[in-house]
Amino acid sequence: MPLTVTQLARACGLSRTTVLYYESLGLLHPAGRSAGNYRLYGQRELERLRRIAGYRASGLGLGDIRSLLSDPRSDASGVLKRRLGQLGEEIERLREHQRAIARLLKQTDQLRRMAMVTKDKWVSVMRAAGFTDDDMRRWHRQFEKSAPEEHQEFLEFLHIPAEEIKNIREWSRK
Repeated sequence: MPLTVTQLARACGLSRTTVLYYESLGLLHPAGRSAGNYRLYGQRELERLRRIAGYRASGLGLGDIRSLLSDPRSDASGVLKRRLGQLGEEIERLREHQRAIARLLKQTDQLRRMAMVTKDKWVSVMRAAGFTDDDMRRWHRQFEKSAPEEHQEFLEFLHIPAEEIKNIREWSRK
């Protein structure tokens, strides 16, 4: 029984637009047309679309999918092993982000326990979190750019003298 675009999309849990996009890329072709010139798909196209959806679900790019589908003898294991390695690298980067955030949260908790935060204490916290002088300058520039009034309040909170605040804000604007 032939399927319309919408029926094919529903059978694979995809949108009609996605099916038409895959068709526009040449990944899928209708088996034929109806008397009213509607696209019709058969079992072969349904299986091909299921393969495409499965590859997409595993994170493969459309270029990799095209190469796997274009050569029926191709071994998907090489492409999938490469993707698995990429995922491992992405996961490690995300874990590093988690560790950096945890370090910052730990430092933030220590800040809350401080009776009074001074410029020196703040700089030591930032250094402990791994910030270099250049990182701190970029931080000030971004703070000044996105929230100038809050930047001023924060510098005052650190009990920095007015003249030094003025200097920090000036170079932060450059």
